[in-house]
Amino acid sequence: MVSMATSPPNPPRPGGPIAPARQPDGGGEVVLERVPQKVKPPQMYQVVMLNDDYTPMEFVVVVIQEFFGKDRETATQIMLKIHLDGKGICGVYSRDVAATKVDQVLDAAKQAGHPLQCVSEPVE
Repeated sequence: MVSMATSPPNPPRPGGPIAPARQPDGGGEVVLERVPQKVKPPQMYQVVMLNDDYTPMEFVVVVIQEFFGKDRETATQIMLKIHLDGKGICGVYSRDVAATKVDQVLDAAKQAGHPLQCVSEPVE
């Protein structure tokens, strides 16, 4: 009994699939061309804090500094926007990161006994 070894199929190469193309002179040779793939960037989400009449402004500033990496001046500007406009954008992230940030803010507010609300929404 004769056994033949088989080789595994070639893995796909980076840069997209390969498409055959004929030589323009009609010589019968086949030349492979790489077809570039068009990759769409992931949908981004903005983390938005909502104003309420009970959460202290200083707490909001600290939360923005701690969870969104903003300096005190920027955090204060975002807090004032939340206070004056009813909501303010704290950052823009991928869906999973935005959801994590929302959970962190809501957890910190709950532990501190504040009704601060935070949501993520798709960037349009």
